[in-house]
Amino acid sequence: MFTYLHTLLLRTLLTALTALRALRRNKLRSSLTALGIIIGVFAVVAMVAVGNGAKANIESQVSGLGQNMLMVFAGSRRSGGVNSGLGSASALTLEDAQALRREIPDIVASSPEVSTTAQALANGRNWSTTIAGESSEYLLIRDWALTSGSMFTERDVRAATRVGVIGSKTAHELFGPLDPVGQTVRVGNIPFVIIGVLASKGAGVGGQNQDDRIIIPFTTAMKRITGDKYVRSVSLQVSAATRMHIAEDQVTALLRQRHRLQPGTNDDFNIFNQQEIADTVSAVTSTLTAFLGAIAGLSLLVGGIGIMNIMLVSVTERTREIGIRISVGAQPRDIRTQFLIEAVTLSLLGGLIGVLLGVGMASLVAAATSFKAVVSMGSIVLAFTVSFIIGVFFGFYPARRASLLDPIDALRYE
Repeated sequence: MFTYLHTLLLRTLLTALTALRALRRNKLRSSLTALGIIIGVFAVVAMVAVGNGAKANIESQVSGLGQNMLMVFAGSRRSGGVNSGLGSASALTLEDAQALRREIPDIVASSPEVSTTAQALANGRNWSTTIAGESSEYLLIRDWALTSGSMFTERDVRAATRVGVIGSKTAHELFGPLDPVGQTVRVGNIPFVIIGVLASKGAGVGGQNQDDRIIIPFTTAMKRITGDKYVRSVSLQVSAATRMHIAEDQVTALLRQRHRLQPGTNDDFNIFNQQEIADTVSAVTSTLTAFLGAIAGLSLLVGGIGIMNIMLVSVTERTREIGIRISVGAQPRDIRTQFLIEAVTLSLLGGLIGVLLGVGMASLVAAATSFKAVVSMGSIVLAFTVSFIIGVFFGFYPARRASLLDPIDALRYE
């Protein structure tokens, strides 16, 4: 038994060496044959990396909204056939926000919001920025850290004090390298003392720069800046991700009751569930990535057909060689194995080069732009697996055809 296995292993090794020598004899043709696989694998790896990068970027923006967050917006207002958009209707009140925090056990934090754009002046500079009125729990809801200073307190909210925390972009525009904490910023004619600096978050889901803002107590914003009697939205944090849908239903029921909406009447508010947004984005981007990969995978099929074509040509050219090998004792399985090894080697070599090119392209894109293409190990393993399968599938027929040649006819072939 050992002798048989040793002999079989030796024959396979010799066959493999013969196959590799045959490929080296035709380096240019072998390279051109592998080119189809190279392009196919490169396209698959690059397209999947782009899709994964887009998915990761959008998911990062969604997660940047906060943890387990529900956002309740006032409905839209229509005037003369013009829709003013979410938050424009006078439907949400401070009492609504307080009731949501007080009466729904799953709500662990809330922040009524009013906002406007205003010119901020400080340090001899001015900058148009977003002034957001929020509660003291806003940073907790948004999972937002401070690089220095501290957040205003509930006492500041109740007293409508003139304090605020500033985004990194606004801080840079108004103060440059200076520390904004303790400095005064004037919004209109009203001075605000900066008590904290927000960590950078970058662009949000809507593309707006989240770092370009000053956050002040919502009571101060309503009394001194906007004059609003209603809030534009309410941010809510739910105790756990598994309770998101339950909390959303409870919020809907409570607001409908408070707004005295009859059954069958449309809600005068809108609720955005962060988990639903994340799930929808994940599903869409996953489908997009799969579609891009499938389109790129068509070039692998073309590469496989190229391998079959060249291997058939090779069988015809080497008919006499095959006849000589059979006449000196080579078995049909040896001939079949030789041509299969040639096909698989071409395919795997093309796969390796294609993966390297795909990873290189992803790194180049990441270095040249702010977009980060994500190359997953799964896509690399898939590329090699598909390359191997293509080599076996498209190499089997030429290999079988070579193994079935009649040695006498093969020796007579010119």
